[in-house]
Amino acid sequence: MSEVPDPDELLAELGFDEASGVLTRRQAQVLVLRERDVSQRDIADQLGTSRANVSSVEASARENVEKAYETVAFAEALRAPVQIAVDAGTDLYDVPNRVFSACDEAGVKVNRTAPELMKLVGDAAGDAVVGREVKRDLVVSVTGDGTVRVRT
Repeated sequence: MSEVPDPDELLAELGFDEASGVLTRRQAQVLVLRERDVSQRDIADQLGTSRANVSSVEASARENVEKAYETVAFAEALRAPVQIAVDAGTDLYDVPNRVFSACDEAGVKVNRTAPELMKLVGDAAGDAVVGREVKRDLVVSVTGDGTVRVRT
């Protein structure tokens, strides 16, 4: 086994607080070590458990992190003064003008060009956008500070 950092020291340095987060201490321990490229086998040895258990804990932790990201995106969308529904079948090239128009009406400045907006929407939408076509309904939100978020 190679030298494995102390996960509790790392969590303390990062300010981990189990009571206010979505991860258990064990999930946080596993993630903090995995993000430092420690193998599941070495983590298992350090924590006195099996590699299979570490794998399961890691999978649950990553799922919880994704849920937390989605919750934050939803909360930001709730507060966003600009929300544009983009229906399936829409040409991606039409989205920037819709965003700019809605932002103008709401008095919100977007610090992105049309090509940057198309790329952002296309990248954030994943497989909901294929080529120039929106395949699944999207919601594009713009916060008061001009941050653009895309939800499928």
